[in-house]
Amino acid sequence: MLILTCPSKLRLLEGLLRKNLPQALAVHGAVMNINRGNPVGHEVIVDSWPEFKAVLTRPRREVASDDSDMYSNVYAAFFHDRDVYRTLLLDTDAVNWAQTLRIHGHQDGIHEVSQDAAIVKKAQLSATPHFTYLSPIPERPPEYQLDPGFTFSSLNNSHVDLLNETWAYGGNEQSRRYLATMLRSFPSACILDDRGQPISWGMMDPLGAMGNGYTLPSHRGKGYSTVLSQVLAMQVHAAGYPLYGNVALANVYMQKLAEKQGKTKLSELCYICIHSAT
Repeated sequence: MLILTCPSKLRLLEGLLRKNLPQALAVHGAVMNINRGNPVGHEVIVDSWPEFKAVLTRPRREVASDDSDMYSNVYAAFFHDRDVYRTLLLDTDAVNWAQTLRIHGHQDGIHEVSQDAAIVKKAQLSATPHFTYLSPIPERPPEYQLDPGFTFSSLNNSHVDLLNETWAYGGNEQSRRYLATMLRSFPSACILDDRGQPISWGMMDPLGAMGNGYTLPSHRGKGYSTVLSQVLAMQVHAAGYPLYGNVALANVYMQKLAEKQGKTKLSELCYICIHSAT
């Protein structure tokens, strides 16, 4: 097990991971963020270098200070050899199993190895598969006429309480801290009403995925989600990131919306494996 800290090696790793898209999407996004200022304090672990067979990104120990915080304690995984990945998780200190954490990855073995880890490490497991959609590369800003007084903008920290209240996975202090960090660190897009309040929004997360999209119920049915998806995609693409997002298998509405927006569904599922310390 090695922790990569050399900037040139991390840049090389980013290029190697790009050749393994889409299976390496989550890890690739995390490594890109590390190479662009590392705003959320992540680090990279490989089984060996330069001929690696498994890669894991994780929050640095000083960042993952709250053992119960599954939002900040986020890992991303990619492997060429499932057994090497299993060894990395089970037989090294790559993962802090005393914490509640989540592991993201776009390979079938991610779930199976997490099942093994749950037994060996006595860590409860809740695994949720998601469809992953690739967005088309935007060629120009969307043409859309907003209501009078409405404007396109970016989210800021004054909006964090609204996001936390409306997010399906939010509503607590840990999720609020996580959202505040995302607002400070990553691209976002929103529509502000004539009072300067967000009515529809989306943002990028620490693994490079576009998500957290939401439109207030009183403003739905006007195409805001579609136009904001394009606005955010332009920012993310300009920064050099692949354009992708994850949708839960049960979220049929968002799946239909993604298809309507011309997004491509990958055959690979993204597994989000939440391990809770017992």
